[in-house]
Amino acid sequence: MANTKKGLVIKSTGSFYRVKTEQSIIDCKIRGKFRKIGFRSTNPVAVGDFVWYDYDEKNKLGIIKDIEDRKNYIVRKSINLSKQIHIIAANVDIVFLVVTLSVPETTTMFIDRFLLGSEAYHIPVVLLFNKMDLYEEEDIERINYLISVYNKIGYECKKVSAITGNGLDYLTEKMTAKVCAFAGHSGVGKSSLVKAINKDIELKIEEISDIHLTGKHTTTFAEMYEWKKDSYIIDTPGIKAFGLIDIEKEEIAHYFPDIFKISSDCKFQNCTHSHEPQCAVKKAVESNEIEEFRYYNYLQMLEDEGEKHRLSLR
Repeated sequence: MANTKKGLVIKSTGSFYRVKTEQSIIDCKIRGKFRKIGFRSTNPVAVGDFVWYDYDEKNKLGIIKDIEDRKNYIVRKSINLSKQIHIIAANVDIVFLVVTLSVPETTTMFIDRFLLGSEAYHIPVVLLFNKMDLYEEEDIERINYLISVYNKIGYECKKVSAITGNGLDYLTEKMTAKVCAFAGHSGVGKSSLVKAINKDIELKIEEISDIHLTGKHTTTFAEMYEWKKDSYIIDTPGIKAFGLIDIEKEEIAHYFPDIFKISSDCKFQNCTHSHEPQCAVKKAVESNEIEEFRYYNYLQMLEDEGEKHRLSLR
C-alpha cells in the first residue's frame, strides 16, 4: 500500500467509487468493515464526500479508509430497509429545484416539502421554473404569482428554458465555483438544463411517458461532473415524491419562514396554528399576509401520519 491520500468521490455505483485526486481519477472500494459510526445508511460513502484512501498498486485499486465530516447531505429512505437511509449526495453548496406546471406537474406541496427540508438542514435552494417556452399566458400568470409568493418569503426564483436559453446566463453564474445539485420530479428537464449549460456533459435523457406523464429519467446513480474548474454538477436520480426525515411535527412550523415569523404573536407558546384560539398565524392567513396555499400545505404536513418519506436534505 502507498501512503494515505485524499480525494473527492465523483461517482458511486454501490460497490465501486470513482475518486478524483489532484493527479488522476481512480476506482476505489470500501474497506471490508468500514462503517460511519452512528450513521444508519445503506451506503456510507456518497458522491461529494472527501475520502482518505490507500492505493494498491498491484490491483490498481484504492481502498477507502475514512470520510471527512460532511457539511450537509441529501438523503432518501432506503427502499428495502425502512430504518436506514440512502445518501444521494454530500457537501452540496446549492440545490436547484426544477419546477414545471405540467407534463409533469410540480405541486406547491412538493415545493414546500422540499423547502422545509432545505430550511431544516441549511442548504440554499433556488426555484427554477423551467420550460417557459411551452406556457400559455394563463400559465405564465400562475408562475408570476408563485414567484411573487416565494420571493416575498425570501427564496430566489428564476424562469428558465433549455430550448430558448432563457435564464441560462444567470444559471451559469450562479453555479460557478460551487457544488450544485438539480432536483425535481422526473421529466422536469434537469438533465436538459445541465446539457444546455455544457454540451460536453453527456447525461442520459428520455422523453416524458405519454401514459403517466411523469417522465423516465435514466440516471440510476448520482454522478458528479466538473463542468469548469472547481465547478461541479451532481446529477441525481429523478425524485417522484418528497418527504421529511428526522423532523418532528412540533418543528415543522419553524421551517416555514412566513409562519415562524408571525408565530411569536400567538397567545400560546406551543400553538400548532391549527385549532387554538387567538392564533396570530390564522389571522395572518385571513388577512392574506400568509398565502392560503402555504398554510394549507403546512396543515397537511402537520397531519400526515405514516407517510412514506422519500427524500430529504441534511
